Amino acid sequence: MNENKTIEFSPEALLQSLPYIREYHKKIILIKYGGNAMVNEDLKRQVIKDIVFMKYVGMRPVVMHGGGPEITKMLEIMGKKTEFVDGLRVTDKETMNISEMVLTGKIAKELVAMISSYGIKSIGISGQDGGLILSEQKDPKLGHVGDIKKINPDLIHDLLEKDFIPVISSIGCDEKGQRYNINADEAAGKMAVALNASMQIMLTDIEGVMKDDGDGLEVMPELSVEDINRYIDEGVITGGMIPKVKCCLESVMGGVGKVHIIDGRKSHSLLFEVFSDASGGTVIRK
Repeated sequence: MNENKTIEFSPEALLQSLPYIREYHKKIILIKYGGNAMVNEDLKRQVIKDIVFMKYVGMRPVVMHGGGPEITKMLEIMGKKTEFVDGLRVTDKETMNISEMVLTGKIAKELVAMISSYGIKSIGISGQDGGLILSEQKDPKLGHVGDIKKINPDLIHDLLEKDFIPVISSIGCDEKGQRYNINADEAAGKMAVALNASMQIMLTDIEGVMKDDGDGLEVMPELSVEDINRYIDEGVITGGMIPKVKCCLESVMGGVGKVHIIDGRKSHSLLFEVFSDASGGTVIRK
């Protein structure tokens, strides 16, 4: 027997989101989905609910996902060793096939099913569908790892007009039909630019871009292009954060309104980022 539950409802809290709903009504928001929010089932459900809510209030979310940890796990199950060069996975033909199986055959289908369970139309595609991501080989020693030459956003616009939430796997294809694994951060940034997105959100496993202020690491709430270049030169931004912020920098330079780097491990971090000023991460603006 179902029990009646009392739900606290605050009209004031709901009305506070009105300016953000108005600002992003019918606007494209590119969400790069990855990290712990993708492998933790509770967090995954919360992220999907946030994306569905955005859609129901009139926004146009587009999801770009990676899946490095799940690819590594599948390779281990199949007894195949993973090798990295400069942080990029060496991808032979067999690894490419496994990567595509995980990204488009498993992760994308799971996300689409979860979105559809809330009554929203969704479809999983990869960069090779409709010539979406035209790519070329990055380096022969890396095998099937690609750089993006061009994004053809027509398919995504068609899907958005038909009320779908596109879920895109970061796989590209060249003119000869050769498939390549693409870095999901890079793909998200270039896709956001091609779609003229108003906002790009990067779900990560960190709180944002960090700076040591002498008393420990603290999140830098807002960065400009000049800030990023200076902090990289000064060694404030280091390691794996450098390519991530460079992708974000290219996005805002390419016309994306702003880019948010947020902690996907926090409950409903997407809603807080989109519908309030209570940003918990780093916002990058031109």
